[in-house]
Amino acid sequence: MDLINDFQEKGINFVSINENIDTTAMRKLVLTMFSGLAQFESDIISERTKSGLDAARTRGRKGGRPRKDQSKLELVVKVYGSKEYSIEILDATGISRSFYRYLDGNH
Repeated sequence: MDLINDFQEKGINFVSINENIDTTAMRKLVLTMFSGLAQFESDIISERTKSGLDAARTRGRKGGRPRKDQSKLELVVKVYGSKEYSIEILDATGISRSFYRYLDGNH
């Protein structure tokens, strides 16, 4: 709709042969109605999503990635610093490989 409005401000009538759309007065009304319906649908989806998240929070559920155990993170940093172990650290603690990149950048 923004593109159609920009065209109209510049005095350009938009005509789509395949979809049989043009921007004469009657067609502009139909496009405006479709645009309003699309925005309405988007708002409804957003409201339902927020409502679902609120309902999940009231049931004690939290979104996002679960936090890692702080003691495991400290163990990884300590063992990684010793340079004696590598992949064994990940297997033993369940910490991801991306944490290595974090350690390499901060140590």
